[in-house]
Amino acid sequence: MRLITLALACLLLLIQYPLWLGKGGWLRVADFEAQVNEAHRKNAELIARNAKLDSEVRDLKDGTGAVEERARYELSMIKQNEIFIQIVGKGQAAALAPLAPKPAESPEH
Repeated sequence: MRLITLALACLLLLIQYPLWLGKGGWLRVADFEAQVNEAHRKNAELIARNAKLDSEVRDLKDGTGAVEERARYELSMIKQNEIFIQIVGKGQAAALAPLAPKPAESPEH
């Protein structure tokens, strides 16, 4: 009787092996599900990026506003008869201070 129980326990373990560690086992399925979820997340990011790039391309093709904006901010271009005024903040003013001309000192008599 004891030999039959031991043999059945071994058969049960042999049957469980493919279920857990085999080609279509639960561990492998869980790994594939994680890979699929990662791929879906990456695809969603790429779809959002493509939509943004598509709208930017459409704007550059159809309108002049986007081209003008890029020329102003990236190339510092201005229109003819236009005055450029730059407002410098506190942090930028300290960085530009060494570049500013120093006031002339008054001569002592």
